[in-house]
Amino acid sequence: MGVEVSVAAPHPLTIPAFRAYFVSRLFATVAISAQAIIIGWQVYGIARETLDIRESAFLLGMIGLVQFVPLFLLTPMVGLFADTYDRRWIVRGTNALLTVNAAALGFQTFAGQLTLPFLFGAAAIIGIARAFSGPAFSALAPNLVPRESLPTAIAVSSIAWQVGMIAGPSIGGVLYAIHPDIAYAAISGMLFAALLAVFLIPKVPQPPLQKDRRPIHRVVDGFRYVRNNRLVLATITLDLFVVLLAGATALLPVFARDILHVGADGFGILAAGMGIGATAASVWFSVRPMRTNVGVKMLGAVLIFALSVLTFGLSKWFWLSFGALTVAGAADMVSVYVRQSLIQLHTPDEMRGRVGAVSALTISASNELGEAESGMLAALIGPVGAVVFGGVAAIGITLAWSRLFPELRLAKTFDPPAH
Repeated sequence: MGVEVSVAAPHPLTIPAFRAYFVSRLFATVAISAQAIIIGWQVYGIARETLDIRESAFLLGMIGLVQFVPLFLLTPMVGLFADTYDRRWIVRGTNALLTVNAAALGFQTFAGQLTLPFLFGAAAIIGIARAFSGPAFSALAPNLVPRESLPTAIAVSSIAWQVGMIAGPSIGGVLYAIHPDIAYAAISGMLFAALLAVFLIPKVPQPPLQKDRRPIHRVVDGFRYVRNNRLVLATITLDLFVVLLAGATALLPVFARDILHVGADGFGILAAGMGIGATAASVWFSVRPMRTNVGVKMLGAVLIFALSVLTFGLSKWFWLSFGALTVAGAADMVSVYVRQSLIQLHTPDEMRGRVGAVSALTISASNELGEAESGMLAALIGPVGAVVFGGVAAIGITLAWSRLFPELRLAKTFDPPAH
């Protein structure tokens, strides 16, 4: 009888394919977050030329809505795409589209012809590209590393995203202050570099085609799987409702310009706050992966996130606002880490694209649709009232989910239960 030998899981960055994946995500996230801060600043700036604060905040929120609508409409099919076609080519195509879109924004800015309709159109294209790339990118990662390395890979991948969230606003703000043309040229260049990095990822196993299942049935299978797996359902919906209600980032231009009065420089610092906290948490998990009491830790982190957003809404002191956003980012990273680990490890590979599409839809609903909710609520009760309301409501949602989904509260590890 042989003796089972425990072999340490290799670190994901020692695997060439994952390194290319990491580089692509890092460059793309830096570029997209830099572009987001510039688009938001341009929309709010153009709107404030003719509108008051509440009306301008409403238009700022609508940027999120035009990104969400394409994702909502396309979600039933994009997951099936990721489970049917080469995931690398899906990511390559969307990166190419984002590169062209950024170049077009740069040209319009250079020509002095930038308008609100053009900015909204560019935001819609970003929504379309993200609808296809999100499920394909998330489903690709588990095929690049051994299963035992996956939780660490998720943390390392999150580092790329969160570093991008820190560097992006800072790079975008500084380059835009130097000259808008330089900012958009850099964004286009980074997106092109992200595209090239994806070409370094070799072909990976693709789930076998289910020829006995009609496409619509396979799409429904993804939604049914999420509905029936209560642990996955709990993590996805908790993030959906909390971030939908307590998303403060959409209103950062309003707080920076008209409440804290710190201008574009302060805006860039505030925008980087959540990324700084989240990166610190990501680095920690890449060295010390979470292994026990994962459900309780996620619930606690979401509660801290909601309290931090509430603090930000009430703060009139710039550095307290920045600190609250930093804590919120770290807490959000804990939630992201637990949610993504549970989804990836509890989902069969042949369904990861479709389940990833459902997850991407809820993430976009919480982020982009949350921006629209924040903008509309700010138009009704003011930006401070909107953020405070969201923080209080998110606290209530977290407490309710801890009772409605005991599976989440009782989850001890990431491993699926043995059958």
